[in-house]
Amino acid sequence: MAQWIPDQSFYPSPKMAMEAPPERIAYVSLLNPQENGRDALGVIDVDPASKGFGHLVGQVDMPKSGDELHHFGWNACSSCLCPYSLHPHMERRYLVVPGLRSSRIHILDTKPDPRKPSLVKVIEPETVISATGYSRPHTSHCGPDGIYMNALGSPTGDGPGGIVMLDPETFELKGQWEKERGPQQLAYDFWWHLGHDTMITSEWGYPNMVEDGVNPELLLAGKYGHALHVWDLQKRRHQQTLDLGPEQQMALELRPAHDLNETYGFVGVVVSLKDLSASIWLWYRSSGNGGSAWQTRKVIEIPAEPADPEKLPLLLKGFGAVPPLITDINLSLDDRFLYVSCWGTGELRQYDVSDPFNPVQTGSVKLGGIVRRQPHTAHPTMPLNGGPQMVEVSRDGRRVYLTNSLYRAWDEQFYPDGVRGWLAMLDAANSGGLELDSKLFLQFDDMRPHQVRLEGGDASSDSYCFS
Repeated sequence: MAQWIPDQSFYPSPKMAMEAPPERIAYVSLLNPQENGRDALGVIDVDPASKGFGHLVGQVDMPKSGDELHHFGWNACSSCLCPYSLHPHMERRYLVVPGLRSSRIHILDTKPDPRKPSLVKVIEPETVISATGYSRPHTSHCGPDGIYMNALGSPTGDGPGGIVMLDPETFELKGQWEKERGPQQLAYDFWWHLGHDTMITSEWGYPNMVEDGVNPELLLAGKYGHALHVWDLQKRRHQQTLDLGPEQQMALELRPAHDLNETYGFVGVVVSLKDLSASIWLWYRSSGNGGSAWQTRKVIEIPAEPADPEKLPLLLKGFGAVPPLITDINLSLDDRFLYVSCWGTGELRQYDVSDPFNPVQTGSVKLGGIVRRQPHTAHPTMPLNGGPQMVEVSRDGRRVYLTNSLYRAWDEQFYPDGVRGWLAMLDAANSGGLELDSKLFLQFDDMRPHQVRLEGGDASSDSYCFS
């Protein structure tokens, strides 16, 4: 009898994932900003030994326009090895790609040739809505018991938003995940502490609050998301609200510690109404008084930068400053380095978070920015717009990938001359520090890159059940 072996890209622990062979391919969602233009999934060669290194070597166009492809993920990952929901027969094979504006979900098969993925299934918005009661799917994560995908709101563009489940083999929609949602209404990102049976969710806004850009009245009234929610992962019940305060607007990306034994993580807050600063907050569980409770603490604050109002977009002219606008964060698999994208000022920051309560900045790279327009070293005379937005980190922590498009309506609002798409790679030193890699800087003529996923997994696509 032949010996059966699980998918070799499933790793029991973060340490084993870090020791795995490096990625050779990166997949990237591409927004087509043209009217009636179709979005695409791009394939980039990131193998330094390849003749095609640094080039777009494949592209799958979506069948219909208006998708606004967003945070896609794998159908299966290392969490398939979790003993309480073991299904190691699965393959990391399919990419699950949500259309945030269309409410359409695309399934792409990366086999037999990962450079030539093929579209094998499209779940139309009518099916998504009738099966779940939600619309505007945003982020897809593979979990121990299936595919989890969040959605921003209801079919009418109001609330509540929440999470849906998909079967990882048939891609059948199983319906809403929440059994007791409590006070939770706004939705955005979600992640979990598998060793502690806990899910954390964050908040942005209902579709009607975000699809036409930032609404100044809602923003100044503190109506965008500013809380985290703690859930019992198995019972699907809301347990606790962690309110950061209404001046902290848009609590977005969540990055929990990869170490199964830890109970902390980081969330990025886009802007403070007090002074246009942006911030990173730590959530953590503390024990005492006969029980345990989850708490939050601000651990990083990044100030706004003064600027000539004439160089600012209409939304910011009255402030005379550029807000950092933290739109994405990422945490290396060893839980040592946190990467923070400042899409407004045009900067990627690296922090040593070995002590998560006391981060220390260890690196910075500037690219683009609303005012700065910092060029890449490979093209020193060409100003860049957009800024570091989506950030992805390789499993070994040595390579960091950046893209510059946020969301079409928001791109136009903060960069009214139009975001010209680019993807950059940075080299990260073992002991801290960042440098632009001059060999990999890819510009897109008519498309805007967003989420990046790496062959075999990356720092934000897998969760682990062993230390």
